[in-house]
Amino acid sequence: MVQPATSAARPDEPVPLALDTALVPEYGTGSLADLLPTLAAGQGVPGLGAAIPELTPADRNCVFLIDGLGWEQIREHPDEAPYLFSLLSGSRGGTGRPITVGFPATTAASLASVGTGLAPGLHGLPGYTVRNPETGELMNQLRWKPYTDPQQWQPYPTVFQLADRAGIHTAQVSSPIFEHTPLTRIALSGGTFHGRLAAEERMDLAAQQLAEGDRSLVYTYYSEVDGMGHRYGVDSDAWRGQLMYVDRLAQRLAEQLPPRSALYITADHGMIDVPFDEESRIDFDEDWELRAGVALLGGEGRARHVYAVPGAEADVLAVWSEVLGDRFWVASRAEAIAAGWFGPAVDERVVGRIGDVVAAACDDVVITASEREPHESAMNGMHGSMTPAEQLVPLLEVRS
Repeated sequence: MVQPATSAARPDEPVPLALDTALVPEYGTGSLADLLPTLAAGQGVPGLGAAIPELTPADRNCVFLIDGLGWEQIREHPDEAPYLFSLLSGSRGGTGRPITVGFPATTAASLASVGTGLAPGLHGLPGYTVRNPETGELMNQLRWKPYTDPQQWQPYPTVFQLADRAGIHTAQVSSPIFEHTPLTRIALSGGTFHGRLAAEERMDLAAQQLAEGDRSLVYTYYSEVDGMGHRYGVDSDAWRGQLMYVDRLAQRLAEQLPPRSALYITADHGMIDVPFDEESRIDFDEDWELRAGVALLGGEGRARHVYAVPGAEADVLAVWSEVLGDRFWVASRAEAIAAGWFGPAVDERVVGRIGDVVAAACDDVVITASEREPHESAMNGMHGSMTPAEQLVPLLEVRS
């Protein structure tokens, strides 16, 4: 497991990090993209394989995804999350292990991996914001702006759609604001959607939906752990309060499981707090070296896609490696793809969405953009990269 490096922000002679020291996601054996295909294969859905073989098949499967709750955050907060912590050790009869989420460790990429069972290089959502090769514009893949036809952007069927076609009772239980979003359409659709504002009602309804079929596949979601982490940091009372609340939600759902059910509690990424100082927050909009030769800055603070002016790709890579190389893994597009950051394969339609240069933080540091991204630059908690705190999420199992 990679230990994040520490050093000064702009040393005189930075030593670039070897790319093979990054915690590359375990695509195909232990990543978030492998969860639903494994569960659905155990229910008899054709064309899917059990990539996580230690998961015993169940007639009824429920996935509860908690946005922003990493494996390390649960381990570090046993008092605030007694139920979830107990599942790590198996003291309540459940089991737990960490899995990797995929790169980048961000919501749009991870939810697409959950729902499609594919790595970002195939489903095509390889970042928070990425360049659309057809228009040359940056596209925000979480908010889907500017609008792009969802089915052209992500053409593969979801696991939910495959399960629904195979006769499995399939449902998503989430906030009603997500029902008609493009991200839901291309990543989490299939079967029926049930919108509830109150999180307790979602837990109750998810259990009811599990009982609706002899074979059921149900997904439910909670977002505010991530929201409090971004606003106040994962060392804040507000974040701890959300952790305590979601711990009770998980127990509420687990205690209502119908017979022959398995509940899997997981997340889309972890999170770290980044100090508000010049060493930890490098402002792209005020750094002439990093801006030189750059046409577009995509991604997010800890996982940047850098799109160069045509002909300047090699120079941009050299400068970013020199300036950031001991605090970021800095790779060319070809190097990042070859290293497997986006999965074992990358569709041709996705290649141009990946930056000419990709920079992933290994230290407690971000590349902000105070003028272009004022909201994101002001966040306390951040994620996106391949450190254990961001990349490892829980896979906690409870069976009835």
